[in-house]
Amino acid sequence: MPRPDARAEVADPAVSARRAVTGGGAVRSEGSVVDLDITGMTCASCASRVERKLNKLPGVVASVNLATERAHVEAPVGTTVADLLATVEKTGYGASVVEPDAEPADEDEGDATERRLRVRALLAVVLGVPVVAVSMVPVLQVPGWQWVALVLTAVVVLGAGWPFHRSAAVNLRHGAATMDTLISLGTLAALGWSAYALSGPAGDLGYRHAFTLRIERHTGMAEPYLEAAAAITVFLLVGRWLEARARRSSGAALRALLALGAREARVLRDGREVTLPVARLVVGDRVVVAPGSTVPTDGTVLEGHSAVDASTVTGESVPVEVGPGDAVVGGCVNTSGRLLVEATAVGAGTQLARLARMVSEAQSGKAAVQRLADRVSGVFVPVVIGLAVVVLVAWLLAGAGASFALTAAVAVLIISCPCALGLATPTALLVGTGRGAQLGIVIKGPEVLEATRDVDVVLLDKTGTVTEGRMAVTAVHTADGVDEAELVRLAGTAESGSSHPVAQAVAAYAAGAGPLGHATALREPAGLGVVAEVEGVGTVVVGRPDLLGTEGLAVGAALAAVLAGEQELGRTAVLVGWAGQARGVVSVADTVKPTSADAVRRLHDLGLRPVLLTGDTAATAEAVAAEVGIDQVVADVRPEGKVDAVRRLQAEGHRVAMVGDGVNDAAALAQADLGVAMGTGTDAAIEAADLTLVRGDLRQAADAVRLSRATLRTIRGNLFWAFAYNVAALPLAALGFANPVLAGAAMAFSSLFVVGNSLRLRRFRPLAP
Repeated sequence: MPRPDARAEVADPAVSARRAVTGGGAVRSEGSVVDLDITGMTCASCASRVERKLNKLPGVVASVNLATERAHVEAPVGTTVADLLATVEKTGYGASVVEPDAEPADEDEGDATERRLRVRALLAVVLGVPVVAVSMVPVLQVPGWQWVALVLTAVVVLGAGWPFHRSAAVNLRHGAATMDTLISLGTLAALGWSAYALSGPAGDLGYRHAFTLRIERHTGMAEPYLEAAAAITVFLLVGRWLEARARRSSGAALRALLALGAREARVLRDGREVTLPVARLVVGDRVVVAPGSTVPTDGTVLEGHSAVDASTVTGESVPVEVGPGDAVVGGCVNTSGRLLVEATAVGAGTQLARLARMVSEAQSGKAAVQRLADRVSGVFVPVVIGLAVVVLVAWLLAGAGASFALTAAVAVLIISCPCALGLATPTALLVGTGRGAQLGIVIKGPEVLEATRDVDVVLLDKTGTVTEGRMAVTAVHTADGVDEAELVRLAGTAESGSSHPVAQAVAAYAAGAGPLGHATALREPAGLGVVAEVEGVGTVVVGRPDLLGTEGLAVGAALAAVLAGEQELGRTAVLVGWAGQARGVVSVADTVKPTSADAVRRLHDLGLRPVLLTGDTAATAEAVAAEVGIDQVVADVRPEGKVDAVRRLQAEGHRVAMVGDGVNDAAALAQADLGVAMGTGTDAAIEAADLTLVRGDLRQAADAVRLSRATLRTIRGNLFWAFAYNVAALPLAALGFANPVLAGAAMAFSSLFVVGNSLRLRRFRPLAP
């Protein structure tokens, strides 16, 4: 991986994060990592073939991600980029090296791919549906209908369905068979046989379909079955379009992470401030960070005091007080106070870049779901072709007419076409995800459904997931004889001029209780609190005990005990005093969502073990866990620690779900077997996750698991019945009991069965509140 150094050409954090992701884009002589863009993959079996071929190279470890259409390759000494590219191309796919500064796949490119598939699907639907209708409903068969249907079917099969045939041809040249091979064979056989049939009596203008159970051995008339060719193409193109929609935003997680980095930095050069692109930062630069701006790179504070919001990177809900000698992380927000920061890491060495790299590696390590139909197609296709040839030869040797033998052989091909197989997953996914959308649950794809099957541990991020993610006053304690309303009013008045999050929480609470007073001469000494002159009272101090001591205010033993008790509960507590004495304690904390306890109970009821995972302190985390009913807590962890926690549980044999809402959760969400993002969270978390809870209600997590499992059961049922149909129908076709028209009707029935089974998911109901 590229190493950070102090050279002037060190890239900006976004560019260097991409370099970290791609490994430099080339295999060096000592062995290294390279990412390849792979073109031409259409299904999970394609990705599996490319991955298998690359891993056959000595010492190569490759992972191919169908969603991003990239291969992540670790190559040993002596293996060149040319070797890798040649291997992929020999497999029948295109490949190119990802350049060091390349962005993740552009969203516009994903949109373009989806648009092309949508156009093909719509063309197939518009032209194919009339073919199916006129072929299956005799009253619609006006004179010459079959010739019009032939033209429309040819456009559907050869035009809209061209990607299937191209992919099948490429695979056949390399001795492989996939779902595309089945689709191409079936549709071309149906179209070709129909064209042949129309050269005979079926081409007469007054011809109408006549359904029979079996073919006459010597006098069977060739009949068209254009509806089979059109229907297969329509259904499969719609399925591919749905898949493309699910994969379109696969690169958005990295883009959301990289967007956090500042683009410019104010640097001290020759005694004056100069605004430079972050790309030109080097280790040792002195960077000025104004209030409200983003820290451009990792560094150490040289001058100034402030509260830094590090929640996007560390997950800590309470802003961190920093001063000279403290470390700050690039991507964090300076909430108040001017800071002078010396850069200690730039480019690929920053924590933001490492976080981006972790998301990429976690996603690359996820194997794309291997659909059952794809797994068996390599065996199923040649078996069906062989069976069709055997049927043709056997009937000819038995003395049957050539028309009968050919019709029976083609019926074998057609009746085994994967119409129901192709619909099994997309229809269930469409209905399941549609129902989920109605309930505020977004499911990204079928791999999500596979992941829910064996999940037994759920890691819950605290801030923004179990809690509200914002500071609020939780308790007010007063000394003897002090009016609580007056204490709150004076504390809120003093804090009203500060931009510190704790001060803002106190001020907002006080404003909600009544009108505030007028404060002047606000001071905020070194992040210890505030000192303000409040009209009618004099000096009011709100902050830590050290600040009250400096200002000459005594803190009684009772209030000191209260302060310690609040801190033990994981709350941020401040003293409030005036007239030479501390008068009370105001506690501030990130409050628990009212639905979190019920959500945890529902997860328990599903047989899942919830674990609270947070960057906050152990005391804070344990207090929240006790309130919502969670027994296990993992606290004080940064993003790397969250990923390690997921991996540790996976190594123990657990299937892990992760629920989070922040950028700091993105890598863990991607690493988990099932990533669940709160819809109220950041784009990076949402894009890295498999499920999104739109309303941000943790109770939806249980409903999401239930819906996913129900949809997966439906898909498996669909696939079982689709295969069972083929197993039962093939002997009938081989024995001549099913002519091509009946074969087409049988396929239509099997498809309707699969669709009907999928539609049952519309009855899914969430658990009652």
